[in-house]
Amino acid sequence: MFYRSISLPPIGGITLASDGTSLTGLWLEGQKFHPDIPAAAQADLPIFRAAEDWLRRYFAGAQPDPQELPLAPQGSEFRILIWELLLEIPYGRTVTYGELAGRAAQRLGRPSMSAQAVGGAVGHNPISIIIPCHRVMGADGSLTGYAGGLDRKQMLLRLEGALPDRL
Repeated sequence: MFYRSISLPPIGGITLASDGTSLTGLWLEGQKFHPDIPAAAQADLPIFRAAEDWLRRYFAGAQPDPQELPLAPQGSEFRILIWELLLEIPYGRTVTYGELAGRAAQRLGRPSMSAQAVGGAVGHNPISIIIPCHRVMGADGSLTGYAGGLDRKQMLLRLEGALPDRL
């Protein structure tokens, strides 16, 4: 069974999902690729309290570690690899889709990988903010491709002090 809870941090409504133990989803209100999860509403799960505490600290300017939370995103092996790579991007730093593709290719023992394929996996990240897909930029350093909206991506990067000066 899956459970869900609604949280209201400064960025707007957030839907949390869990398998009862781990966090399986965190979607921003209006986000692309927001699944319609049939779930029993149960806001008092320990994982929801932990995730809400993590979000509270994050939006207060702290740098909570995503590894504090048991995360269990559901996806293909390739997508899970990309989401693991996203977790390696330090707070306040950004990478490009091409850099992320290079890291994925290296992990997979391939000479190269498509930045577009990586972008698709990044865009389908089911645990936004905590798995920091907002830290991925276009090749020219532009804000591109955030399923939660570019205004939210800009806000998150500004909060982390990672927004390029020209933006």
